[in-house]
Amino acid sequence: MAWRRFLSGWGVVSLPERVMFLDTTLRDGEQTPGVALLPEEKLEIARQLDLLGVDMIEAGFPAASKGELEAVRSIAREGLKAEIVALARSDKGDIELAASCDVDCIHTFIATSEIHLKKKLKLSREEVLKRAVEGVELVKAHGLKCEFSAEDATRSDLDFLVQVYRAVTDAGADRIDIPDTVGVAIPRSMYNIVDRVRRSVKVPIAVHCHDDMGLAVANSLAGVEAGAEEIHATINGLGERAGNASLEEAALALYALYGVKTGLNLGEIYRTSQLVSKLTGVRLPPNKAVVGDNAFAHESGIHAHGVLSSPETYEPLPPELVGHRRRIVAGKHAGRHGIEAILREMGLVLSPAQLDEVVYRVKELGDKGRKVSETDLLYIVETVAGKIKPEKRRIKLKDLIVVTGDKTTPTATIRLIIDGVEYKNSDFGVGPIDAVMKAFQGIMSSVANFKLVDFKLDAITGGSDALANVSVKLVDDMGLMVSGKGVREDIVMAGVEAVIDAANRLLNIRSTLQEGRNSL
Repeated sequence: MAWRRFLSGWGVVSLPERVMFLDTTLRDGEQTPGVALLPEEKLEIARQLDLLGVDMIEAGFPAASKGELEAVRSIAREGLKAEIVALARSDKGDIELAASCDVDCIHTFIATSEIHLKKKLKLSREEVLKRAVEGVELVKAHGLKCEFSAEDATRSDLDFLVQVYRAVTDAGADRIDIPDTVGVAIPRSMYNIVDRVRRSVKVPIAVHCHDDMGLAVANSLAGVEAGAEEIHATINGLGERAGNASLEEAALALYALYGVKTGLNLGEIYRTSQLVSKLTGVRLPPNKAVVGDNAFAHESGIHAHGVLSSPETYEPLPPELVGHRRRIVAGKHAGRHGIEAILREMGLVLSPAQLDEVVYRVKELGDKGRKVSETDLLYIVETVAGKIKPEKRRIKLKDLIVVTGDKTTPTATIRLIIDGVEYKNSDFGVGPIDAVMKAFQGIMSSVANFKLVDFKLDAITGGSDALANVSVKLVDDMGLMVSGKGVREDIVMAGVEAVIDAANRLLNIRSTLQEGRNSL
C-alpha cells in the first residue's frame, strides 16, 4: 500500500520519482565496534552489493590504513556496475590518496557545527569554508565526481550550512550530503533542513542518518519527502555506535509505502543481509525488520490462521519479495490451523483427535517457558500418534585428532561412522573448533547439505575445570533447523558432541519427512 496519494493533504511534499542508494556498509558499517573486514571479504560484499543493485558503493577510507587503501583499489578495479566511492577529508593528502585508487567518485567532508569547529578542528567558519571549497576543487581537478558532506550538519547553524553548500556547489560538487552525524534529528527537523538546502542549491541532495535515537530510517524518509534524491545506508543498519539507516528498511518503505522507484533488486536483500552478518560476525536480532528470523514468522493462532487463508491478512509484503521465507511456529500461542500446517509441510497427517492432543501438548510446553522446535514437535507426534520411529544415532564419532599452537595453523582430522560406513576428512580453520567443524561438514556434505547457524558456549560450573555446555543450531538445504547439545570437560569435544547430536536429529527428521511424503 503506497501512501503517496495521501501525502498531498499533509503539507508540502516533494517526493522524487527515483531515489538512489549510496551503500556505506564497507566504510561506515565497518566502523561498527568490533568489526574488521579483510580486503577479500570487502570485495565479496561489494560484489553482492552490486548484485543488489545499489547505485553507489562507498568502498572505504583509503587514508585509514594500507589494507584499506588496497581494499578500495581492488573494488574499484573489479569492474562493477555501481559507482565506486572513496571517502576523504577536505585534505590534500587524503584526496590525492583516494584519487590514486581509480574510484569513480570522492566523497569529501569537513565539519560545520560550532561544536566541531571549536572543540575538534579549532578553525573559524571562514577557514572551514575555504577548506571545503579547496577540497571540492581538488577532486574535480582529478576529473572525478565529487560528493560533499558537511559533517554534523543537523547541529550546524542553518544559515552557515547553506552558505557552505552553495560555495561547494559553485566549486563543482556534483552532489551534497546532509549528515545527521550523531543521530539527534527528528523527522520534522530533517525535512526542514533538506527543504531549506534544496531551495538554495541545484544539485542532488543526499541524507546520511545515524540511529542513536532509533530514528535513522524515519529521518532518511523525511529527507526524501523534502526532495532528497539519495540515501546513505548500510546493510543491517551497521555503523558507528547505534548504527546507520538500515538499507533494507528504507528500501522496502520507499517501495511499499511511498511508491518511489529505486534501482534495487529487492530479491537479493535477504541474501545480502546474511552475507554481511556472516562476514562481520554481527548477528541479527530475530525481530529485525525485513531480514530477521521472525520478520515473516507467525505463532499466534489467529495470525497463523489468517496467513494460511491469505498471507496479506497479517503480512504487509510477501517474504519472497526480499528473498526471505514464511514460517509458522509452534508455541503456546499457536492454534490448530498453524500446527496442522507445520505437520502437513513435514508430510505428516494426523486424525482430528491426534491433532488436538498435539496442540494441547505444544501449548503445555509453551506455558512452561519451553521453545518448541520442529524436533520437539516430531517427538510429540511420535508419542501421540506412534507413527515416527525412535531416533537412531546414525552418525558416530570414531576418532578425532586436533593440532593447534601459536605457530601452527589449527587442523583437524575426523573419522565418522555413518550408517555403518566409515568416512575420514581433514581441514584447517582459524581455531581448533572451526577446523573440526569444517572437517565434519566436509564429510556430511555428501549425506545432507547443512550449515552451522549458531554456536553457543556456556560454562556449567566455575573454575578452570568447568564443564563446557555447547548448544548449536544446524539448518539444511530444505530449510529445516535443528538444535543439538554437548557437555564435556573439553570444549572441542563438547562442540563435536553437540554437532553430531544435531546432525543425527537432522538425518532422522529428513528420513521421517521422506517416509511421510511417500505414504501420502
